[in-house]
Amino acid sequence: MEKNPVKILLVEDNEGDIVLTTEALEECVIVNELSVVRDGNEALHFLMTQSKLETNELPDLILLDINLPKKNGHEVLQSVKNHPELKHIPIIILSTSTSELDILKAYQEHASCYIIKPTEVEEFLQIMSKIVEFWSKIAQLPKN
Repeated sequence: MEKNPVKILLVEDNEGDIVLTTEALEECVIVNELSVVRDGNEALHFLMTQSKLETNELPDLILLDINLPKKNGHEVLQSVKNHPELKHIPIIILSTSTSELDILKAYQEHASCYIIKPTEVEEFLQIMSKIVEFWSKIAQLPKN
């Protein structure tokens, strides 16, 4: 099966997790285009700006943390899923929160899936590799 590059928007405020995610994506065989924003407001601004550009460089996939400054992950998720030009983008919640309330709420808000960030670096790298493999090789993403 042909490998397709995936444009990923990482919404994360923790520098350590940003570095880990970036390294994990670089290790993947698939060429990824990664954009990073560090709070909920910045994420929505990025998405709204991209949706208005003629080139329409929206991400194919969003990796979203729940605990973010300014607007939390739930608020970002709701805004994206209520926006007609953005709601098609799959959103993976990638959070340290194990709260059943956070998990349920994320799915009620139409998250594509909820993944609890592992504490072990090697496990985190494996999960990131599997996420990219699934979304680039198995799942069919809509063309923007």
